[in-house]
This record gives sequence, structure tokens and C-alpha cells, in this order.
Amino acid sequence: ITNKSSGKQGYELAKSLSRRGFETTLISGPTNLKIEDNINLIKVETAEEMFKATQKSLPTDIAIFSAAVADFKIDKRSNKKIKKKNLTINLEKNVDILNYVSNHNSMRPKLVIGFAAETDDLDKNANIKLINKNCDWIIANDISKREGGFNSDYNEVTIHYKNPKIEKEKLSFKKKSEISEEIVDRITAQIY
Repeated sequence: ITNKSSGKQGYELAKSLSRRGFETTLISGPTNLKIEDNINLIKVETAEEMFKATQKSLPTDIAIFSAAVADFKIDKRSNKKIKKKNLTINLEKNVDILNYVSNHNSMRPKLVIGFAAETDDLDKNANIKLINKNCDWIIANDISKREGGFNSDYNEVTIHYKNPKIEKEKLSFKKKSEISEEIVDRITAQIY
């Protein structure tokens, strides 16, 4: 159970934060992407490993959850080949890392930013996630568009803010590195 996420947006965010002087830890699922030596890279294979690495990285001032962790996993893994036969696959929910961190009262970061990869009802689903997961921001992107989103060097996102005084913002279609710089501009403006 997986998706086509490449990790490119997360890597670009880590680079942008590091360039601005933030001490940066990047917890990454499997990818062939490279990162600078001054960024603390923690490689993981599973959602459970990502969750444990996230817990070990707390406390922090800012937490950005751009990884597209699958909502479900297979309930039983096999170390042996599964023979051709009538097969039933049972699923169980993966740990919700974003929800855990954003609702962790004693170690909640000052700023919690989640991503919402959506295929329809982008704004509605982003706002639901913003409230249900107790985030400060949700950055939503439409992954059904072939030219942006998963496994592309380009993206277009909308930032939804918990603060009702700040209107949502659309960051128009451009390179993920440029989107990251614009996101970090807003982070810097909010925390300083």
C-alpha cells in the first residue's frame, strides 16, 4: 500500500529552511533524492518508523508534515512468497503522525503545518483536516493534476490558516523549490 509521492516537496522545504538558518531535521521515507550534509537526515521505511523518529525529534519549534504517509497498511506481513490462490488482504490504519504531534500538549511545536494531498473538494477537505488535526496551517495540493503534485518538480498549493483573520493563500504553479521558499517566507514572518 503506497502512493506516488516522491518526497521532492519535503526535501525542498528542508533545503529552504536550512538556507534561512533553521536547524533542520528531515525524516524521509524511501527516495533517491539527495540532501545537503548540514541537514540531519533520518531515513525510514515504514509509517511506524517515521512515527518513532518523529517522537525522538521532539521537542521542536516548527513541524512540517509534507510526507504522504499511507492511511492504511497490510495487517500481516509475510517473509515468504505468497502463492497464487484466492487471497484476502486485510488492512489496518497506520499511526496518524500529524494528529499525534499537533495534539501532544506537552511537546506540541509552536507551529504545526500539515499537507493535504487531495483529488477533489480541495478547500473543503483541507479545512476539515485543519480542524480535525488541530494544525496551525494546512497546505493543500491537487494531486490529480498531471503537471504538478506527486513525482513532479512543480506544484501549486493553497495555504489554509487556523487563524480566521488570515485568508487562505494560493501559491501559483511553479517549481517546488520556489513554492518552498514562499512557504518559508510565511513561516519566518509568523515566528519572528
